[in-house]
Amino acid sequence: MSLGDPSPFSADEVERARAYHHPLYVLWPVRLAIDLAVLAALAFTGLGDLLFDPFGGWPWWAQVVVYTAIAVGLTVLLLSPLSFWSSYRREHDWGFSTQTVRGWIVDRLKGLVVGIVLTGAAMVGIVALARWFPSWWPLAAAAVGSVLVVLLTFVAPVALEPIFNRFTPLADETLARSLRELSVRAGVPVEHVLVADASRRTRKQNAYVSGFGRTRRLVLFDTLVEDGDADEVRLILAHELGHRRAGHIAKGTVLAVAGACLLVVVFWLLLQWDSLLDALDVDGAGDPRVVPFLLLAGTVLQVLGAPFGAAVSRRWERQADRIAIELTSEAAVFERMMRRLAVANLLDLDPPRVVYLMRFSHPTPPERIAAARRALA
Repeated sequence: MSLGDPSPFSADEVERARAYHHPLYVLWPVRLAIDLAVLAALAFTGLGDLLFDPFGGWPWWAQVVVYTAIAVGLTVLLLSPLSFWSSYRREHDWGFSTQTVRGWIVDRLKGLVVGIVLTGAAMVGIVALARWFPSWWPLAAAAVGSVLVVLLTFVAPVALEPIFNRFTPLADETLARSLRELSVRAGVPVEHVLVADASRRTRKQNAYVSGFGRTRRLVLFDTLVEDGDADEVRLILAHELGHRRAGHIAKGTVLAVAGACLLVVVFWLLLQWDSLLDALDVDGAGDPRVVPFLLLAGTVLQVLGAPFGAAVSRRWERQADRIAIELTSEAAVFERMMRRLAVANLLDLDPPRVVYLMRFSHPTPPERIAAARRALA
């Protein structure tokens, strides 16, 4: 396809992508409603009493961990049928998933454990600080939360990613050397070029750069290494390096820190409301029974902040695309790559506007290709 063509995608391709995605868009508010309903029931109704009372004699920190596990685990359990249909059965029907049922269950259990550990640690921290520093716990929680957000950015590549994937050095040393040279030219050298065994789950293709400093590394899906040519892989790396060159990772970390601080402030303001404390039947932020409400409020705030986060992400993706084309001078290859990945991964080419504003972290492939054409003109 030449750059002079008015549209990079056919009507059939647009309709096929729409058919794949639209049922998932309908499922999203259903899943959200179930999540919110479970947390609200645990926070405000007798269901919480029924499930939590057996642990009332435990140490406060153990209660927090158990209450977190119940809240997270019950939500995951109730959503499992929908998750199985959307991420296993439907992915098999569309020819993407390569997982067995056992593999899907193992991944779900891993995700559940990680979710309970990370969420439980956050809840224990908030409750502990509220008990130790009743008057100024929000300041302490904001400070500790900020440090943990930054720390997680550093350690996630080496502590969390290996839980779900195995990583091996890129076997094609010529390509690996070319990618390292490109990273040096971009001013963000990448020491490790790794391949993730994504093919044991999916046929979709992707790549990313993660970590800071010594933990920074380029990760290619083995599906991309197998099907993509060297020029396309270089452009994908250039895009990821564009994020680093523009400081998006650091800026994203700052936004995450600001979000954590805002969350603490909202928690504090809400828990000043006596009628709310009565409805929750808690004494304040230091009461372990406050956990379901904190999770509920956090989920609501995430939904409310989603349009802002998506808009910022789309802006950054456009900047990374521009930097990638500047680094490689390959606008034509960019269009070829974007078209191939969009078709291979069935990316939505014409999403509903509300979904685009709420959930799309990337511009659509037609938008990105149009920008590449303007760069070539």
